[in-house]
Amino acid sequence: MAAAGCRGVSRVLEKLENSIKNGDYYEAHQMYRTLNFRYLGQKKYNDLKELLYQGSVLFLDVDQKTSGADLGLLLIEALEKSEEKDCDAWSPKLSNIFAKIGPDHTTEREHFLIQAVKWSSQGNTYGNPTLHQCIAKIYWQELNYIQARHHYIRSHDGKGCAKLLIEFQMTKGFKSEVDLFIAQAVLQFLCMSNRMTANQTFTTYTENHPKIKKNRPPFLLPLLNFLWFLLQAVETKKLQTFAVLCEQYQMSIKRDPCYIQYLDKIAQIFFGVKPPEKKNSGGLFGNLLENFLGGLDDDSDEETPQPSQSRASTSRQILQSTDLD
Repeated sequence: MAAAGCRGVSRVLEKLENSIKNGDYYEAHQMYRTLNFRYLGQKKYNDLKELLYQGSVLFLDVDQKTSGADLGLLLIEALEKSEEKDCDAWSPKLSNIFAKIGPDHTTEREHFLIQAVKWSSQGNTYGNPTLHQCIAKIYWQELNYIQARHHYIRSHDGKGCAKLLIEFQMTKGFKSEVDLFIAQAVLQFLCMSNRMTANQTFTTYTENHPKIKKNRPPFLLPLLNFLWFLLQAVETKKLQTFAVLCEQYQMSIKRDPCYIQYLDKIAQIFFGVKPPEKKNSGGLFGNLLENFLGGLDDDSDEETPQPSQSRASTSRQILQSTDLD
């Protein structure tokens, strides 16, 4: 039975080769699907995955986008059924298919990408970082800065992300937005608990942006100083430092309404701040003060100072060792 099965597959492969040589792509596509069915039944996953990848690339190279994308989807199904775990090894291949589908075939491309990211989400809510890095580079080459940035934020490539942001800011942004482009990226990395990439992105951006060329304070732009101090505070996990930073840089933080939301989540992730119980609470600053004063109650038996006194005292203590704008 096994020998008969092998002979049957060999005949299909021979027909497939002849169909491709003759330019009969429809017949070739049907042959690939036949092989897919047979290989799945025989659990020849390794052979099947390579066959589908090569077939997808072949069709895409001759501008048979629909057939190529279809084989790409069958490849992802094969990866799932074979319980393939090596996302890093397959990410460049899946990205190659994605690139060859091209931006003009939006429906096929988006569907393929969704399935690829879904498959790569093994132990990572946001998908495999290597896959996102590969996809980001493709979008960048196509000058699709928004999508490139989206995928870089889900990668671990801080250097690549920073260089993209510099080009994005210089070609599409205003001069006054030099600090805004990096601020949102750093805060989003931190909201995803990706502290190391946030640091790498900030350092690379400030070192290489022609309007900055510096990676340590004092910066001319207050928001950059805030980000630098924030990254240090995240590393030490000192709530009082974080609270003072947010207080001292309120004007910079208020430049974008999203910053408050990001910082609220960062406070919960890195500083153990509890989410506000009421929607009409004092917001981030009120919540920070409440958590900080709660910590003082736990750590000291002395008389609890008034909120305004505690805030001023803490500010002076931090500012003695740290210069803030």
